[in-house]
Amino acid sequence: MPSSPRVSRTLNIGVLAHVDAGKTSLTERLLYDAGVIDRLGSVDTGDTQTDTGEIERQRGITVRTAVASLTAGGTQINLIDTPGHSDFIAEVERALGVLDGAVLVLSAVEGVQAQTRVLMKTLRRLRLPVLLFINKIDRAGARDAGLLADIRRALAPHLVPLMAVRDLGTRNARVRPRSLDDPGVRAEAAEVLAETDDAMLARVVDGPLPSAEEVAAALAARTAEGLVHPVFFGSALSGQGVGALVEGVARLVPPAPGGAEPRGTVFAVERGGSGGGGRSGGGGGGGTGAKGGARGGGRTAYLRLFSGEVTLRQRVTLHRREPGGALTEHTGQITALEVIGAAGAVRGPLTAGNIARIKGLPGVRVGDRLGPVHDVPAGRRHFAAPSLQTLVHAREPGAAAASRLHTALLDLADQDPLIHARAMPGGATSVLLYGEVQKEIIAATLVQDYGIEADFEPSRPVLVERPSGVGEAVREIARVGHTGPWATVGLRVEPTERGAGVVFGYETELGALPRAFHNAIEETVYETLFHGPRGRSVTDCRVVLVRSGFIGPLSTAADFRDLTPVVLGEALERAGWRIYEPYHAFELELPAETLAAVTAHLAAAEADIGESADGATGRLLRGELPARRVHGFERVLPRLTHGEGVWWSRPCADRPLRAGATAPDLGS
Repeated sequence: MPSSPRVSRTLNIGVLAHVDAGKTSLTERLLYDAGVIDRLGSVDTGDTQTDTGEIERQRGITVRTAVASLTAGGTQINLIDTPGHSDFIAEVERALGVLDGAVLVLSAVEGVQAQTRVLMKTLRRLRLPVLLFINKIDRAGARDAGLLADIRRALAPHLVPLMAVRDLGTRNARVRPRSLDDPGVRAEAAEVLAETDDAMLARVVDGPLPSAEEVAAALAARTAEGLVHPVFFGSALSGQGVGALVEGVARLVPPAPGGAEPRGTVFAVERGGSGGGGRSGGGGGGGTGAKGGARGGGRTAYLRLFSGEVTLRQRVTLHRREPGGALTEHTGQITALEVIGAAGAVRGPLTAGNIARIKGLPGVRVGDRLGPVHDVPAGRRHFAAPSLQTLVHAREPGAAAASRLHTALLDLADQDPLIHARAMPGGATSVLLYGEVQKEIIAATLVQDYGIEADFEPSRPVLVERPSGVGEAVREIARVGHTGPWATVGLRVEPTERGAGVVFGYETELGALPRAFHNAIEETVYETLFHGPRGRSVTDCRVVLVRSGFIGPLSTAADFRDLTPVVLGEALERAGWRIYEPYHAFELELPAETLAAVTAHLAAAEADIGESADGATGRLLRGELPARRVHGFERVLPRLTHGEGVWWSRPCADRPLRAGATAPDLGS
C-alpha cells in the first residue's frame, strides 16, 4: 500500500459462518486487538463496526458485506464480513469471488450447523485456503475433541489443530499453542498431511520424522491448496486465540498471483455519500463499507483488483453477464478512487490485491468484471438461484408512486442483482427472493432509505421450463414493393445438460450478416428466454442460428429484434417443454418423541426424507421438499415439536412440477 511502507502485501479474507456463530463479534475483536477501533461494539447493542446499517443494528444480523482492514506485521488483512443467514447467501456468493482465503467460524457449543456445511462445501470446491476458528470456548457446553470429530465427519477430513484449550466451557477457558517442536504434535500433523502429500507420506512411512520446519512448510502448502485446514480455538468475547488466528492467516494464506493487465471484480455497490462510503473506524483506520446506500449522490463501487493497476481519471471498460445470459459492456472514467487500508483510505493508485471505492461509473453493478471478455463467467453460480418471487405494490396509489417504487427496487437490484427487479402490468414490480426474512429486509429498506411504503404479495415459487426435445423454425419479414425478405431468421432449440444455462451458437457462416444484426439476434434470444414465452424462464438449452438473410441497406437491427422472438417461440413450441419447480434441502433436529407427528406432516408436504439419524439433542432429519411447502411447514413446526424443533433449509436442484399442482397450490 502506498500509504504504509511497512505493508508488503495484502490479503482479502472472508469471515463466514452459520448465523449466530459469532463471526461479526470476531471481526470486532480482530479490529480492536489490532488498534483499529478503540472500543468493542456488540451485536446485541447494535454498535458493531461492520453492521453499520440501521436495519442490521435493529435486527442484530449482517445483511450486506462489509470490509474492514488491519495489519499484522508486513501484511494488510482486509476482513470481508459476510451475512450468516441463508436468505442472504447471494452476498456470500459475491464475496467468494474476491477472496484470497477464508476464516470459517464455528461455535464450540452448537458445533457444525446446516449453513456451515453449505459454506464449507463451496469453499472446498473453490479450493480456497480455509482456516477454522472454534469460537465460544468459554461458554457452558463447549466441546473440543468431540467437535473436531464432527468436523472431520461432516465438513473436511484433514484438520490440523494448532491450539489446545484449558478449562473448556468456563469463563476461565484459555488456549495454548500446540507447537510443532513437540514430537507428538509434529507426528500427528505429519500423519494428516501425509494423506494429501506424497513426500510427507514417504517420510511418515519410512522415517525419519520430518522436522518442525518441514511440517510447517507442508502445512502452509497444503493449506494454500485448500486440502488441509488449520484449526484455532478461542473466544471473540475474551480475545483468547484471536492473536494466533491473525498470525495464522498472515503465515498460511498466500496472496493471489498478479499480472500486468488490469483485472478485477465489483463485489459491492452503494448509492449516495460523498465518495467514501461506509465509515472509518476509530484509531485512525479500518475503513468499512459495502452497505446499502442512502438516496441521492452517485454510485460507489467496491472493486477488488487481481492484477495490473487502476488510477484516478482512468477510463475503464467493465463487462457484465446479464440475467438472461447476454454479455454486455460499459465504459466510464474514474472520478474518485480511495484504496481501503488499515492506515486509512488513500487516493490510489489501486494495485493488485487491494480493494478500492471508485466513483464515476454510473451504470456499474455488482458482478461487473474489469479485464478481458473471456474472464466473464458463463453464469453458473456457487449457490442456487432464488427460488421465490413476489409482486411489490406501492401503498400510495397512482402511477408516480409505482414509478418511484420501481426505481427504488432497481437501485436495490444494483446491490443484489439476483433479485431481478422487473416491471409488471398494472404497476407492480416483480422481485426474486431466497426467503421471507429477505422480503422483510427489502420492505424495511424501502421505508428507511427511500421513504416508500410497499405491500408484498404472498411469495410464490419460481417456475422454469426446459425443452423436452428439438424444435426448429424459420421466418421472414417481407415488405410490400420490395423483392425478397428484409430479414430472415431460422433457429433450432435443443436441450442441454442440467445447469448449463442458455448457450447460443451458429451454423450460418459468420459474417453472412452484419455484426449489428448478429448481436440483435443473440441478445434477443437471451432476453426472450429469460422472460419466457409463457412467463417462465427457459433454461438449459442450446439455441442455434441455422438460417439468416437481409437486404442492405434496407434491413435494420430492429427487424431482427422483432422477428427473433416469433421464430424462437415457434421453435420452442415444436420442441416441447416441461415445467420445473424449486425444491429446498432441509435439516431438522427435533425431540425423538415428536418424530412420528413431524414425519407425517413432512409426507403431507410432499417431502422426501433422505436420512434420519441421532442428533445432538434428539433426532436429525434431512431431505428435500417443494419450496412452495416450506413456509407452511415452518409455521406448524413449533406446535409439532413443542417449540424445540430446529429447522434450516436452502434452495437446491429443482424437480418436474407435480402433476395436478394448481396455481392456488403454488401460492400456499
